[in-house]
Amino acid sequence: MRLQYTRSVTKSQADVVRVALEILDEHGADAVSLRAIAQRLGVRMNTVLWHAKSKARLAELMADAIVAGASLDDLPRDWHERAAEIVRRYREALLAHRDGAAVVAGTYAAEPATLDTAEALVQALLDGGLPPREAAWTCWSLIYFTLGLAQEEQSLPERSLSHPSVGERPALRSVFSFLSEESFDERFEFGVTKLLARR
Repeated sequence: MRLQYTRSVTKSQADVVRVALEILDEHGADAVSLRAIAQRLGVRMNTVLWHAKSKARLAELMADAIVAGASLDDLPRDWHERAAEIVRRYREALLAHRDGAAVVAGTYAAEPATLDTAEALVQALLDGGLPPREAAWTCWSLIYFTLGLAQEEQSLPERSLSHPSVGERPALRSVFSFLSEESFDERFEFGVTKLLARR
């Protein structure tokens, strides 16, 4: 009994987050729970709760760990290319984990990696001469666009391959082939280019 207690207290927050991401990648966001983490670590629920006080707190820690996959090293000097590259790396970090975009989108994690990424992106925009409010709103627009597109891309295997009819809606009918295509890389680059259009 004492051996089990000793084993449990040696677990760290990093272990809890690592196992949560393992479960996420293997089974998806719905399978991640404090109980599932405790079972996989071989510890009591209290040990997991010590490091993640609630499911919401666990989601924040997971989100920050996902965003931490976006390296901020060796970025371009030019502000425009730097901002675009940060957002590309952010997208890659989201797509590196099953349901990664859904996990990050469902939180407001004021955690180190998330704040560092925001800092780097906002600084690039400020370096480009954007006023503070415009830099802040452009940062949000880039992040929300990337999260939304990544969520769509990650949910694609679960969606029906059939496309709904738009009926007698001439504007939608004229662009439907473009709305329904799945060229996520091209759509991402198009959106980033528009949002970062040089002024």
